[in-house]
Amino acid sequence: MKHLIPEFDTMRRRYPAEATSSMVLPCLHRIQDDRGFVADSDIAELTAYLGVPRIQIEEVLAHYTQFRRAPIGRWHLQACRNIACSMRGAEGAIDHLSRKLGIQPGQTTADGRFTLSTVECLGSCGTAPVVMVNEAYRENMSAAKIDALIAELSK
Repeated sequence: MKHLIPEFDTMRRRYPAEATSSMVLPCLHRIQDDRGFVADSDIAELTAYLGVPRIQIEEVLAHYTQFRRAPIGRWHLQACRNIACSMRGAEGAIDHLSRKLGIQPGQTTADGRFTLSTVECLGSCGTAPVVMVNEAYRENMSAAKIDALIAELSK
């Protein structure tokens, strides 16, 4: 994280001195963009840099599901499991993804290519069930579409 300090210093100049805690979220985003996840060492360094209690950073990491605490695979498949997706077959899609990849949600394949996660909502209810692949949405997912997706990503 040390190499990000100049960026954080620039960001800090845009905030009032008493609003240091407002920098937690953008700093965590930048750390994750850089490393791919937020490590324990990053939390310790950010706590020292911002002068905020560690629990404040931990709470942000726990609340926002987009933050990762460990490395993920090359392809991060996030399956929506909210009510709209559930009513249109999300559980079946998640089960099919699990079988196809040989992992459960929250796990990464042994080759490091795929990580499967479930999320509460991806905000695409009209095209449910939805799977987000890294930053791209795949909508109206069926077993056949999942098979094609995995084949495409496995190339």
